Amino acid sequence: MDLNTVSALHRPRTRDEIGPWQAGDAWLAGGTVLFADPNPGLSRLIDLTALGWPALALTPDGLDIAATCTLAELEEPLLPPGARIAGLFPACCAALYGAFKVRTAATIGGNLCTALAAAPMAALIVALDARLTLWPAAGGSRQVAAADFILGLQRTVLAPGELLRSILVPACNMDLRWAFRRIALNDLGRSAALLIGTLAADGRFALTVTASTPRPLRLDFPALPDTAALLAALDAAIPADGWYDDVHGAPAWRRAMTQLFAQQIRSELAEGGPA
Repeated sequence: MDLNTVSALHRPRTRDEIGPWQAGDAWLAGGTVLFADPNPGLSRLIDLTALGWPALALTPDGLDIAATCTLAELEEPLLPPGARIAGLFPACCAALYGAFKVRTAATIGGNLCTALAAAPMAALIVALDARLTLWPAAGGSRQVAAADFILGLQRTVLAPGELLRSILVPACNMDLRWAFRRIALNDLGRSAALLIGTLAADGRFALTVTASTPRPLRLDFPALPDTAALLAALDAAIPADGWYDDVHGAPAWRRAMTQLFAQQIRSELAEGGPA
């Protein structure tokens, strides 16, 4: 869609060149969401791709993912040989509502900052207990846990002019065992429920719930719970009116599928599934 109110395109090559944030500004990366709506309040786009951030970098601290990394680039991440979480990345990338052409343009940062309930990158980074680096407009940087970044539907912790710079998947989480479940009303539809379970070597279990709730939910357990305890924890964390409701699925159905997937994930990890 043409953004016919935009009169300027700024392409900074360094952070210093970004300059002060102005009313009517918007960050531009892949643009797959930005150009999907009219956005009549925009007058200037700031193109982040000109900053030239490496999409992926493997460091002693873990996997560093630039906000401008595309989903296509993340489908085959640079990980240590034999890292168990390798298969989780393409599973989450394939969950994006959109054709393969969209995945070559859509960015990780854009998927997170849009903060839609079905955002598959939110499921990925929360399940892997990632940390996000933000660049405030006034300078400096701050760190935010993945589970705390999205506050609700299309709401994040970002202040006006603040920028998501990168996401770090900790090295200590590279060998988590995991199980993945997703459902949509049709094969290519938007996710109605997307759950990821992870099991650490010391027995710690985490269940991440997305798409069926307005914001990502992560439940942490010191050990793999039994089915009754897991379902009780879900009921305690998500009130009766806390299930997402839109044309992609009714709340009662989303709740039922979330409970079913939680049990399946628990069983798979208890039995020593493939991941």
